[in-house]
Amino acid sequence: MTLDIIVIRTVFVLILVGAGFFIQPIPVSVTNLMGLPASLSSAIVALLLAVGIIFFEQRIRQASLKTLIGAAIGSTLGIVGAVLIGFLITAQKWDSPVQSFLTVALTLFMAYVGLMVGAAKGDYLDLGALGGILSDRSTTKMTYKILDTSVIIDGRVADIAETGFLSGVILIPQFVLRELQQIADSSDSAKRNRGRRGLDILQRIQKNGNLEVQVWEGDFPNVREVDLKLIELGKQLSAPIVTNDFNLNKVAHLRGVDVLNINELANTLKPVVLPGETMRVFVLKEGKEYNQGVAYLDDGTMVVVDNARRLIGKNVDLIVTSVLQTTAGKMIFGRAEDNQKPDPREQQQRDFPREAREYRPPRAHPVEP
Repeated sequence: MTLDIIVIRTVFVLILVGAGFFIQPIPVSVTNLMGLPASLSSAIVALLLAVGIIFFEQRIRQASLKTLIGAAIGSTLGIVGAVLIGFLITAQKWDSPVQSFLTVALTLFMAYVGLMVGAAKGDYLDLGALGGILSDRSTTKMTYKILDTSVIIDGRVADIAETGFLSGVILIPQFVLRELQQIADSSDSAKRNRGRRGLDILQRIQKNGNLEVQVWEGDFPNVREVDLKLIELGKQLSAPIVTNDFNLNKVAHLRGVDVLNINELANTLKPVVLPGETMRVFVLKEGKEYNQGVAYLDDGTMVVVDNARRLIGKNVDLIVTSVLQTTAGKMIFGRAEDNQKPDPREQQQRDFPREAREYRPPRAHPVEP
């Protein structure tokens, strides 16, 4: 809340309270029942009215333009319908108090129903058909990015946000903070370290002056699981959820909520390698198959190298033979170039016939005297 808004609201409250104090709209009979002077009673009622108006104004500010237009159209149609029906009521020969009560009740009922239905169906309005005059250019969906607990603990979201690829307002729900605090206070040391890491990541994001971070104080009491609360919040704000949780990703897509998956982004940004290309890797360990070596790229991509068992612990040039994309990531297969000199003993053992290698002479039986 900016200082200008606070000043404007304070001036509004003072003017309304002052008007109630000097004009004294409350009848004397009512002030006698309250036991207060008429001026003081009117000022108190004006103060309550000002607080109610400010609360209503705060709720209206959170509504989208389509919702406001839909609510205005719905309430107007409801009042018009109430007036038409009111003509039929006044034509009846009923007592005047009954007619007055029915007319007022019907007007309030129709206006309330029209307001609620119009606000609920306002998203179906096409504001672009008005020639761009009332087009909703800055939608909420492009404004907020909701952070999940798993992506906060992961930490890569802070690097992505600092590079400017995560635009808009970063929204952190209060129930996510509670879950993160529970993990940080866990008796399990592994969970406790993960929770503290998440809190450090949030502190790092908040300290970045180029990022706008907000904490959403609301909650969904009827929903217990945090993942389902995130989905409900995403539907309410029409905002995507930033996560690396596989299950939340699937459920959110089924519920019609957009998801920004950090793991999918990381797999997409991995370097493109085509068969036939040459690369240089460090053979770290032995592979599962015969004469294989295993290496890793800087981004963690696994590289399986044929003819590299003798080259463990060395840098080797390999020729890419194939690339396999799996759900866990990308795997690269290649073979060491022929200019690497093989071990003569391994070459001799590979060239020697298998039958000769496995041949064992029969044991000689002792000769009886």
